[in-house]
Amino acid sequence: MRLNRILLSTALVVVALVVQVTVLARLHLPGAVPDPLLLVVVGLALVHGHTNGAVVGFAAGLLADLAPPADHATGRYALVLSVVGYLVGLVRPETGKLRSATVPMLVVVAAAVGSTLLYAGVGSLVGDTAARNVGLTSLVFTAALYDLLLAPFVVPLVMAMARRVQNDPLVADGPSTMGGSRAGRVSGQRTGMRMGMRRPGRLKGVKRL
Repeated sequence: MRLNRILLSTALVVVALVVQVTVLARLHLPGAVPDPLLLVVVGLALVHGHTNGAVVGFAAGLLADLAPPADHATGRYALVLSVVGYLVGLVRPETGKLRSATVPMLVVVAAAVGSTLLYAGVGSLVGDTAARNVGLTSLVFTAALYDLLLAPFVVPLVMAMARRVQNDPLVADGPSTMGGSRAGRVSGQRTGMRMGMRRPGRLKGVKRL
């Protein structure tokens, strides 16, 4: 990952985590908690692809595992978000641009449902039965609903910022500019050589006059 991608991803993850822990988690909404951290991972994966999506997802999940008041095993959410980031990155088109705004919304719903089920599944393996006590169906439905309502305000902004960093002219156009300048110098040298070869003819013509 390039330095500008790392800085942007870090800033977005930290902001999303702070908002989730200090604001959204204290609203005491029924069912699940809105997850802007998941939306940030989805937005970055849709632009940067599955490899970066998995890396960002793992880092974001690990921060969420360590951030208070975390009450689950460390690495549990890191595993969930790394899988989500990888799978979402596979949906990214080769051009890096989505033709419809419907695709990100469908991806958000699938990511919310998948992450909730995977989180509950990993929890059952380590003996955490909180999802069963609350109701897995209620958690899945509210997670998808809350994230879908929050997605139009988060995912397009994250994707726009990620594309802007990816298409930074100082990074993307540097090699082509250098190549162009070299080509220009070579072309200029060739033109000068041709002009130099033609100059004797012109001088002879002037002398004839």
